[in-house]
Amino acid sequence: MCEHNHEHSHSTQEHCHSTKNRPWWIAQSKLIIALFILLALLLLKYAFKISLPFGINLTVNSIAYLLAGIPVIQMAFRKASRGDIFNEFFLMTVATLGAFAIGEFEEGVAVMVFYQIGEWFQDTAVDNAKKSIKSLLDIRPDTVTVIRNGLQDQVNPKTVTIGETILVKAGEKVALDGKLKTEKAAFNTAALTGESKPDTKYCGDAVFAGMINLETVVEIEVSSVFEDSKLSKILEMVQDATARKSKTQLFIARFAKIYVPIIFGLALLVLIVPLFFVHDYSFKDWFYRSLVFLVISCPCALVVSIPLGYFGGIGLASRNGILFKGGNFLDAITTVDTVVMDKTGTLTAGVFEVTEVFAVNGDPEELLNYAKAIEAHSTHPIAKAIASYHPGSAALQAEKIQEIAGHGLFATVNGKPTLAGNSKLLDKFDIGYPADLRQMAYSIVLLAIEGQYAGYITVADRIKPDARTVIQAMHAQGLYTVMLSGDKTAVVDEVAKELGLNKAYGDLLPEDKVSHVQQLIDQGRRVAFAGDGVNDAPVVALAHVGIAMGGLGADATIETADVVIQNDEPHKILSAIKIGKITRSIVWQNVILAMGIKIIVLILGAGGIATLWEAVIADVGVALLAILNAIRIQHKKV
Repeated sequence: MCEHNHEHSHSTQEHCHSTKNRPWWIAQSKLIIALFILLALLLLKYAFKISLPFGINLTVNSIAYLLAGIPVIQMAFRKASRGDIFNEFFLMTVATLGAFAIGEFEEGVAVMVFYQIGEWFQDTAVDNAKKSIKSLLDIRPDTVTVIRNGLQDQVNPKTVTIGETILVKAGEKVALDGKLKTEKAAFNTAALTGESKPDTKYCGDAVFAGMINLETVVEIEVSSVFEDSKLSKILEMVQDATARKSKTQLFIARFAKIYVPIIFGLALLVLIVPLFFVHDYSFKDWFYRSLVFLVISCPCALVVSIPLGYFGGIGLASRNGILFKGGNFLDAITTVDTVVMDKTGTLTAGVFEVTEVFAVNGDPEELLNYAKAIEAHSTHPIAKAIASYHPGSAALQAEKIQEIAGHGLFATVNGKPTLAGNSKLLDKFDIGYPADLRQMAYSIVLLAIEGQYAGYITVADRIKPDARTVIQAMHAQGLYTVMLSGDKTAVVDEVAKELGLNKAYGDLLPEDKVSHVQQLIDQGRRVAFAGDGVNDAPVVALAHVGIAMGGLGADATIETADVVIQNDEPHKILSAIKIGKITRSIVWQNVILAMGIKIIVLILGAGGIATLWEAVIADVGVALLAILNAIRIQHKKV
């Protein structure tokens, strides 16, 4: 019930593995029969005051004992044959056979029956936790409609190759990663990002396996084979995460190896030491007390409920579009006191938009129309932002367009020579403009019409809607916030001021970011770094916890970071920290609960107050309470 290693899975519950498709009452039929025999014997003995003849009583109890205990006994002897006697299987076998040796048949059977019932519940809980994690992400369809030779064909997604076109109907799940060929479509991405809000995609945009098409039939050009899809990689990563143990899990595993032999030694002392101090020493009485000591000492509640807690934490995070690569990172994120963030893609959307239009003649609409006409012929992100601004405004035509590298564009718009670019462009043509425009934080496009300065347009990277409230919430939790960016310092300072960050640094190269994070670590801070996970790979690796933002679209983010947030919303950083704290809290509740009750019953057992009944009820009861407590994680909201 406790170790959950490969050998244990194969032995104590091998009948469950071989009958996993059968109803539970058939798979556990031997245990159920043993339980009914035990209840019948207890009813005869205590309710009807009927005592069976010794031979019949021994035989019936032995049958119940073997029905329930054979898997444990087999494992105990298998381990003992290899020299390993300090384990819970040998502990339970010695305790129950000892009970039979002193004539406490029903109590010996009860120990094994309830032990196995506890194991059944615990194995079921662990299996369900693992299944829930897998089911969160293993949503790949079994069939896909592919267009071949102009005909629609239903095939297995594994047979579709890169470059083929698949058809996805409204309500269907996308089976493979690809690019949208249809002009526009809306998708539910909740299974991947944890967000129920529909995501609108346009022709050429990336679409990922696991998304659900919401509206019309769409065509998608496949860009990766089935096993290389983002969903497959994420699923594999989450499954691997359950095997990466936290420090608490590793400690408990080491603790159990030391704890069990100590308990054997103490149980032996309980039996032997009173021989020298108690006048009316009774071997049977003190042997019974030592058996109680053995039963209650089983570390099952700890060794099972703790991994179960971490499974629950990983599952809860996955449901919210947050992927922890292991229980160790659930622990690590709870110790973070400093959150360092990249600007573009983390706190800002990485999408430029027009923030101000200023016209010397007082008509910003006219200035904007001139700018849109000329910028429509450039592929620069700033030019695109201007060209797409106010799509309903009147359009002018630009002619004789000339690009002046590093400066901007020259064209004839509405019959007038027009310049649009940076300050160097107007300097080149000896056109005067206000000197303070050179000090503006945001990117600025200056315009000159017919040789005269006409005004300017400022363009900025849009701050994410929830960024300010997230920073405020971080400060409320005592977190120190820092922004590191390669953007120019004036822009970085403006964003930092608007968001209320503690510190911000601009004009940084990747190695500069590493240097800043190293300084924070040298100061004794526990640092989490949130960035795009590709350009920031060195600093993500250096931080105590590396968080990749918007990791759904980039393979490198899944490989580099410790935590992958599948959308790009900053509030998920706080959600990740909260999930880590919830998991840690419940895990330590279980540790304190299990150890506290065990110590109390150990003392009572050694004093002759607690019997085997109390011991088994305490052992199994604590384990079940710990399991129920751990399961709570999976139903938390963040």
